[in-house]
Amino acid sequence: MTTVKIPSPLRAYTGGNAEINVKGDTVGAALGDLVTQHPDLKPHIYNGNQLRNFVNVFVGEEDIRYRDGLETPLEPGDNLRIIPSIAGGVQYDYQPTGNA
Repeated sequence: MTTVKIPSPLRAYTGGNAEINVKGDTVGAALGDLVTQHPDLKPHIYNGNQLRNFVNVFVGEEDIRYRDGLETPLEPGDNLRIIPSIAGGVQYDYQPTGNA
């Protein structure tokens, strides 16, 4: 069994659970089991059948993008982490006033 660690912003779609046990021999199968258990989560991590661009998935400390993506194999006891990218903010153009 694999454990998926759910980030705080997505816990509203998992009944508040921070960790979910899933089945699957690959990352894709495990995430498929995750969204079967918690269907409201699917549109927040998938765009169609692909992971959304801003969703990063790690097996242990390894980013699956640098392995085999959703086909990355899992071993019993592996931990998956979903890490959403954070972007945004306000552009600030500094203009000195000359009153230093």
